[in-house]
Amino acid sequence: MEFIYEYGMFLAKAVTLVAAAALIIGLIAGAAAGKARPKKGQLQFTDLTAQYKAVTEDMQQQLLDKKQFKQWQKTQQSKKAETKPRLFVVDFHGSMDAREAESLREEVTAILAVAGKEDEVLLRLESGGGVVHGYGLAASQLDRLRKAEVSLTVAIDKVAASGGYMMACIGHKILAAPFAIVGSIGVIAQLPNFNKLLKKGHIDFEQFTAGEYKRTVTLFGENNDKGRQKFQQELEQTHQLFKQFVQDHRPQLDIDQVATGEHWFGYQALPLKLVDEIQTSDAYLLSQMSQRDLFQVRYQLRKGIAEKVGIGSANILSVWWQKLMQQSRLG
Repeated sequence: MEFIYEYGMFLAKAVTLVAAAALIIGLIAGAAAGKARPKKGQLQFTDLTAQYKAVTEDMQQQLLDKKQFKQWQKTQQSKKAETKPRLFVVDFHGSMDAREAESLREEVTAILAVAGKEDEVLLRLESGGGVVHGYGLAASQLDRLRKAEVSLTVAIDKVAASGGYMMACIGHKILAAPFAIVGSIGVIAQLPNFNKLLKKGHIDFEQFTAGEYKRTVTLFGENNDKGRQKFQQELEQTHQLFKQFVQDHRPQLDIDQVATGEHWFGYQALPLKLVDEIQTSDAYLLSQMSQRDLFQVRYQLRKGIAEKVGIGSANILSVWWQKLMQQSRLG
């Protein structure tokens, strides 16, 4: 009887959880179905120079006695404030579809509104690549800086491969950490085909097109050699465009040597001229502290009500479910 009672309690809690999930999903759907509004965000500027000075002062206060610290403060105050060129720091952590290009657009626009030719932009780039058109657009945003004659330095601390390197090659200078992954100048496409499975289940798949090569290979239709050859041809054309793009921005490269789809670590990429220096972004920023005023520029998208409700409800459901499972195990 005790087992039946415990099982009944578990079942009741599970039903309650499912009902709550259905209610929350309904609220999200209702909010999303409301009047569509364009996503808006805001630019955030962080004075990295001021942050660095504050950290330095805290460290000195801990390491020096009171007399020495006061003397150090007087020395710092006696230094004349001078106007320096600026270094604008931008971060790009790329996803497969390069949706971060939307924020990059806003950040580049903001920088171009105030940057002079003596200023510089440091892009801290991290991406393993993704769709061609997405990363093509992201690279074009960076190219706006070059066309405006604003110096662009790209720092690769972890990875800039494929579409990531398409962006990196825009830089006037490319830095890489010793074991950062660089390169992968190639194109890949892969898809499963379920045609045999459909045939086994006696399911017909029909597709209608106008234009001989409107579709070359498909997920559900029966692919043929002619379609495969055309698809391969399209991949080769895309690869040629990729190679030409990299060559135009880094003419010092032996493009045929590096455009094999391979990737290299930073140490290996340097002699191949894929990068210009072995250095982390942190080391570069510290080296610029005395020469420039550093500012981080970030465009933060505001989340809509549906996203906020969705994230919050997901967290609540996760906690509820964990508690329910814990109680069921204890019982």
